[in-house]
Amino acid sequence: MPNTTREKFSSQAAPEVLTALRKIAESERRPIQEVLDEALREYIERKEKGQSRHQVINAFEQSLSEFDQLYRELAK
Repeated sequence: MPNTTREKFSSQAAPEVLTALRKIAESERRPIQEVLDEALREYIERKEKGQSRHQVINAFEQSLSEFDQLYRELAK
């Protein structure tokens, strides 16, 4: 992992989530903060991809409503 500046923050999590995080960090011999950083980055990436997918679906729906008749004719 590249050496980057870090910002401290405080949060809370369910005990079972923290236990699982600690177990993963221990089994991989990595600091908890490194495992948490990886998990947060993967979560953000999934959410951003989901947002892109939502935009594509909206564009597709708009296209269907705008060109419905044309698509039906082309399908014949």
